[in-house]
Amino acid sequence: MGSTTPAIRDTAQHTGTDNRAAVVAALMLAMALAALDATIVSTAVPQIVGDLGGFSVFSWLFSGYLLAVTVTLPVYGKLSDTFGRKPVLIAGAALFLLGSLLCAVAWNMGALIAFRIVQGLGGGALQGTVQTLAADLYPLKERPKIQSKLSTVWAVSAVAGPGLGGVLAAYANWRWIFLINLPIGAVALWLIVRHLHEPQRDTAGKDADTTGTRARVDWAGALAVFACGGALLTALVQGGVAWPWLSGPSLALFGTGLALAALVVVVERRAADPIIPGWVWRRRTIAAVNLALGALGLLMVAPTVFLPTYAQSVLGLAPVAAGFVLSVWTLSWPVSAAFSQHVYRRIGFRNTAMLGVGSASLILLAFLFLPYPGQAWQPTLLMLLLGAALGLFQLPLIVGVQSTVGWSERGTTTASVLFCRQTGQTVGAALFGAVANGVLASRLGGAGDLDSVTRALDSGGRAPEATRRAIADAVHAVYLGASCAAALAFLVLLLLAPRRFPVLSEDVVREDER
Repeated sequence: MGSTTPAIRDTAQHTGTDNRAAVVAALMLAMALAALDATIVSTAVPQIVGDLGGFSVFSWLFSGYLLAVTVTLPVYGKLSDTFGRKPVLIAGAALFLLGSLLCAVAWNMGALIAFRIVQGLGGGALQGTVQTLAADLYPLKERPKIQSKLSTVWAVSAVAGPGLGGVLAAYANWRWIFLINLPIGAVALWLIVRHLHEPQRDTAGKDADTTGTRARVDWAGALAVFACGGALLTALVQGGVAWPWLSGPSLALFGTGLALAALVVVVERRAADPIIPGWVWRRRTIAAVNLALGALGLLMVAPTVFLPTYAQSVLGLAPVAAGFVLSVWTLSWPVSAAFSQHVYRRIGFRNTAMLGVGSASLILLAFLFLPYPGQAWQPTLLMLLLGAALGLFQLPLIVGVQSTVGWSERGTTTASVLFCRQTGQTVGAALFGAVANGVLASRLGGAGDLDSVTRALDSGGRAPEATRRAIADAVHAVYLGASCAAALAFLVLLLLAPRRFPVLSEDVVREDER
């Protein structure tokens, strides 16, 4: 299952131990570019809007980037399996840096949004290819080390990003939040070009067409996937925000997306080497991990989107203190992820992930029982525990599923996992946003939504008691939904995932590491 062609040898052997350290440094820098992006931009929005205008559409600074990253993940995954990780990573990093430079010279909000989309087109390559290379460079026994380092990058970025963005916007200029990417990315590119060495691919294998020439890229499938994902994700991101859910634009986008989804199926079935191959969903292990990590994306929306508002409005914390309540999970997540290898070597990938997500479901449910208004240490403790639970959940699934496929399928597999997680976050933002606004409207007699309350808090206003209680109820409803999403992931792993992941023989160090 998922074996590689004989000509494909281990990337780590070609890279060498000394060079591998330099490549890992490059991967961490590349991941930092993607990880810092959202948090560093968010704190500079007031300065950007004050300079360029366009308040009514500024949300597309984030939505446009997210859409571009998400819909390109499957494409980059397949390209990295076809042409190798190095050219895809170099092209993606160069595109991201070009987008960053263009963002820094943007003359109005429309141009900035367009250039953010260019950034996102490169960001998709960064996220997927870095995770794939991490698996290429290390055998199964050592993969938790590199994955923990990458998790630490996300953790540090989550804490440092808002502060760095605020400092640059306040004391320099908001354009520096994009210019700062250039030296970081340049160092990462230099290290990759100089130190990453991949084996030569054998074009006579399954990646070649029937004439023995270089494999043809399924560009029709790539375009169909891009268009389909763009239409559906735009409908989810903007529905209930830019227009009502049942309005003409929303229905038109959903209808177009569904029609394009049917087109994707037709095109991919006819393609000799499809962008999204059918085996991604036919293999139990990969399908189960995709669905489980899609649920992870869904449940992560509850703390990342709604907890800061809860901390400010219900607990009465300042923005910095509210950010700390959220950020503590970035401390326990990488520590738990690093520890998870000792657990899954004893009880297996599936059972470790089930232990983590089962615990996460209970922790999310416990949020409903916090006293009103409560004290800051209570949600902080829950977030610390949640990070530990999710570290046990996510890393074993990523390491496990990457170990069930060979080199020539690892990029596609990794991209499918990340695509499902990103899609889960998009669906979760739309779903839980509707739930929160519905609860808030019912408690306040049909007036107001969570966005208006958040803007009032950002302007220095203080929510009245009735609004504070309504927000508490709305966030409780969201956390209940997140707990259900975690329970769903538990059931998916229990019923669909095999008890022992079918790890390939070349990745097995000891039989009990499965």
